[in-house]
Amino acid sequence: MVRATGKSEAVYERLKGDIESLRLRPGAKLSEVQLGERLDASRTPVREAIRRLAREGLVDFVPGEVARVAAISLGGVRALFEFRMMLEPRAAAMVTAVGAADERVLVPFRELLARLEEFEESFRLRDAAAQARSYHDFYEVSEDFDQAVVAACRNPYLARTIRDLRSQTVRLRHLSHSGPRRMLTSLEEHRAMLKAITNGDVEAAEAACRHHLAQTLQALIESLTSQDFVIGAEVHLDTAL
Repeated sequence: MVRATGKSEAVYERLKGDIESLRLRPGAKLSEVQLGERLDASRTPVREAIRRLAREGLVDFVPGEVARVAAISLGGVRALFEFRMMLEPRAAAMVTAVGAADERVLVPFRELLARLEEFEESFRLRDAAAQARSYHDFYEVSEDFDQAVVAACRNPYLARTIRDLRSQTVRLRHLSHSGPRRMLTSLEEHRAMLKAITNGDVEAAEAACRHHLAQTLQALIESLTSQDFVIGAEVHLDTAL
């Protein structure tokens, strides 16, 4: 068995990925013993991983029970997006202003715009089954955009706060992009943000970001009210790390 120091990081990454991708559903029990058996790890690295995930808000400790994957509630989602709307439009505006003064800042955003347009062209040509399989490609572009904004933001406190919220927002992405129509709408929203940033239009960048967050929140509300997250769902993980 691998030593705990190396194993804890591997267990953490696996559990985090499964929570963010919703393979581990909200409310799923996280038994240290069961997870240890499935991941070929002792209880120490499993416990450390669960505690790290709890600090990130992805795991809840229920008194008298084992840890559970944190629930996703309408109230929690609304509160999260209310906070994001205070932060991310401002960050987009700041990055746009910085980019207008320093062309080097815009390089990753221009590359992302090209990737986005290439993805859209291929996405529209695919059938429904192929479109469903390609969602991960769009997630990568979206994640790279978010990371680029954080990297270019010159306010370290703002950048750190947005970065710390990523774990909460990543797993919601799989709910907000619940179909090809929303995927294409989100694509258009990202194009609007990228064009505003690369064109140096501060007000448009801020407005486009706020619009994207509002539309994403609405998509999440619709998705959450139409899905049933089973409390205590069984844990299904691959054993190899």
